[in-house]
Amino acid sequence: MKLRTKFVLFVTLFIAICLTLSWTIFRENRLLFILSELVIILLVALAWTLYRQMIHPLKILTEGIQAIKDKDFTVKLIPTGKYEMDQLIEVYNKMIEALRNERTLQQEQHYFLEKLIQTSPTGILILDFDNLVQQINPKAQEILDQAAPTLLSQIQAMPSGTSRTIRIGGIQTFKLQKSHFIDRGFPRHFIMLEELTTELLAAEKNVYGKVIRMIAHEVNNTIGPVNSIIQSTNQESLSAPISQALDAAYQRNQHLNQFVRNFADLVKLPPPHKTTLDLYQVLQTVYTIMREPARQRGIELLLSANAPTSGINAPAAHGLSYPASKGSSTSNATTGASTFPFLVQADQVQLEQALINIVKNAIEAIEEPTPQGPATPAGRIEIIPFPKLQKLLIADNGHGINDAEENLFSPFFSTKKDGQGIGLTLVREILLSHSYDFTLSTPEKGRTEFWIYFNR
Repeated sequence: MKLRTKFVLFVTLFIAICLTLSWTIFRENRLLFILSELVIILLVALAWTLYRQMIHPLKILTEGIQAIKDKDFTVKLIPTGKYEMDQLIEVYNKMIEALRNERTLQQEQHYFLEKLIQTSPTGILILDFDNLVQQINPKAQEILDQAAPTLLSQIQAMPSGTSRTIRIGGIQTFKLQKSHFIDRGFPRHFIMLEELTTELLAAEKNVYGKVIRMIAHEVNNTIGPVNSIIQSTNQESLSAPISQALDAAYQRNQHLNQFVRNFADLVKLPPPHKTTLDLYQVLQTVYTIMREPARQRGIELLLSANAPTSGINAPAAHGLSYPASKGSSTSNATTGASTFPFLVQADQVQLEQALINIVKNAIEAIEEPTPQGPATPAGRIEIIPFPKLQKLLIADNGHGINDAEENLFSPFFSTKKDGQGIGLTLVREILLSHSYDFTLSTPEKGRTEFWIYFNR
């Protein structure tokens, strides 16, 4: 029951009792009855005044409470002139002012944090209570567009409060950090993604460049005098075994010199001299050079003159679907100019060298054939340009790269018994100096794909 109702009932009951008593007085003393009636009228007037003085401030406070319920902290109460009520109103107004300032401060901090997250050069993912992505900033979206499946699987496996550095495709390096905060008494996770590719490549190149220059300097300073001594000694009348041993030593020194020179050429790679090229002509040159080495290993080397029409798919991260050459009109060599030119800005010599190395790597990735006859190739390499999409695919059916993916483009790393570990490193340096993106992966067993993106 409301206070107003209780007050009205009390006043009504009190006046009713007074009227009953005054009626008793009326029968005995009419003058006293008139005086009692005047007193009752005064009591009614006083009750009405008290009612207004009590209920009106309560209505004001009720409106203030409703404003708080509606989260409207701009409403303030006006003093009524009544001491007790004005004290209550003053406290209310101070409380509303404090709430308004606190909410304004929180909103400003929220907008600042939101702006900071959106403009951060570090990718940020904020998860909800069910570990679903609730918020993602542009940098994180950009990173996930490049390598979403691998990164998401790594994030799910990470415990809170840990960090991890992973390499994807042998070239892209990311640092993942996972932590949590408390929201309404429950933990919520957030992940920070940072791409370290550029910084690590620069630091790596600086380190291996110094090492290679130091080794080349020491080897050249040693091999020159030693070879001179060997040649001078070999001109003397020596027995056949000694002369043969000196020849063998001289040849080994020459091989060592060539071995070191290969590394030195990697460090001395000049900036690309870019011109407008038709990639089809470059691919024709590469095909002509590599066709015979492929044939000698029983490998079918295919070059498409035009983008094929069914089957091959690009990496899922790029959201595009590509056709396949299997079963299409692809031939062992282009027989004429493409109907759609594939123009790129590149250094022809360097681009040819990179493509030759990629094809050579694909040839070496296909195991030596068993005797099957000339009509049955041991392997298959496809060179498929996509001029409208400015992409190039070189695919093979070799053993794949899954076990060595993180180290593929690292200097001095090779999966071959006699490999020097500079082939893919040279490819990496050439493509990066041209600002071409690239990926190397084995999307399925028996198929390895090297994609080059000329327009990213």
